[in-house]
Amino acid sequence: MSVKEFTHIGQVLPGAMKKYRRESDGELVRIWALWDQAVGPAVAENARPAAFRGDLLIVHVTSSPWVQQLRFLKHEIRSKVNSALGGEMVRDIRFRVGAL
Repeated sequence: MSVKEFTHIGQVLPGAMKKYRRESDGELVRIWALWDQAVGPAVAENARPAAFRGDLLIVHVTSSPWVQQLRFLKHEIRSKVNSALGGEMVRDIRFRVGAL
């Protein structure tokens, strides 16, 4: 019996998302890859990008209080994500309670 090596989720996720999502969601894969670093550990633990439509980023959040908190930080998060993407791709962010 052979022992398989573990693969980091960051190496698996882009391929899985490409396989199960529309081609237009390729930008969401990019946002997923940079999300943790752009928003920091506390936000990343409680919020995850769920969809990217045009210039609107939809983010699922663990609870209503987190939705409220992130609304206050929306412009800062948008700026950090756009900076990491290298351009003004995200013009608006909507936060919703949902599964991470």
